[in-house]
Amino acid sequence: MSNIGPIVLAGATGDLGKRIAVAMGRRHMAFRVLIRSETPAKARADLQATGADLVVVDYNDAAALRRACEGASCIVSALNGLEPVMIETQGNLLDAAVATGVPRFIPSDYSLDFTKTKPGGNRNLDLRRRFMAQIDTRPISATSVLNGAFADLLTWQAPIVLHKQRKILYWGTADQKLDFTAKNDVADYVAAATLDETTPRILRIAGTTVSPRELADIMTSLTGHKFGLWRAGGIGLLSIVIGVARTLSPSNRAIFPVWQGMQYLRDMSSGRGQLEPLDNDRYGVRSWKTARDVLGMTN
Repeated sequence: MSNIGPIVLAGATGDLGKRIAVAMGRRHMAFRVLIRSETPAKARADLQATGADLVVVDYNDAAALRRACEGASCIVSALNGLEPVMIETQGNLLDAAVATGVPRFIPSDYSLDFTKTKPGGNRNLDLRRRFMAQIDTRPISATSVLNGAFADLLTWQAPIVLHKQRKILYWGTADQKLDFTAKNDVADYVAAATLDETTPRILRIAGTTVSPRELADIMTSLTGHKFGLWRAGGIGLLSIVIGVARTLSPSNRAIFPVWQGMQYLRDMSSGRGQLEPLDNDRYGVRSWKTARDVLGMTN
């Protein structure tokens, strides 16, 4: 491997971004973290503790962004939001990377395989699709890391494992495989990818790939109580429910409204966004947190 420059990380005050910073620090990497002037002192101290060099920037200041990117070997974005963030702010970061000759850019994708889903069917994935089209026209090597859903959604944050009812709720078929990856596993993989100068356009990873039927078996084993399956309906019905929920939503400006989660679940349950082939072993065989590991923490 050649002698590469520091990594620049944007979005490190968010949940995943902070984990990426920790993973980079654990590897003793040289990296800069971009923060805003209003970033609280506690957040700054936490990021400094990872070993990062903090750089205060205004994402609308092109000159400041160029200075922050100067000499970097890779830009990693963990920015999260709607169009003003995912297209405009991330686009400003891309412009700075291109202007300063940074060779590689990892955009904030971290999702199921949106390249296989239908345009217009998932707002947040459409934003990733738009940015992909944008970055692929620029003279920079881009790599999207796709990881399915974050595995913590298997606990209490998504209507899949219904503990009180002892049911696994699903749409479509109970045998459809669903991809999940723990956030720490995603973060560690991204840190490794920043040091890889030969990454393909897309890296697909899944810490665990499990069907609703298999989830029922896992929960039965973990709790000692029989978990059954509860089919809410087909994919077509789910689409109708999404439409109704979106119409009744008081605001469409939330990053993850209920209907957005339903759109994501539809892309998983239909199989359209499934990750294959997987690149899990690209950086050596590692121990991935499984669905059983995640669910076992709540029982």
